[in-house]
Amino acid sequence: MDDAELGRRLELLRVEHRDLDDSITALREAGSVDQLQLARLKKRKLRLRDEIAMIEDELIPDIIA
Repeated sequence: MDDAELGRRLELLRVEHRDLDDSITALREAGSVDQLQLARLKKRKLRLRDEIAMIEDELIPDIIA
């Protein structure tokens, strides 16, 4: 993937991550919380965070002083 494709993928992942955050908040506020569904959403959110971090590492090279 080139930088432009990685940038687009990164933006899509960030949007999905925010959407999951909103879904988790809404589920908690709904009152009757399905713990299994909540756990699955949190796990998906963590996987997205890891993928976002990997793409950011590819796009932003480390500068060694």
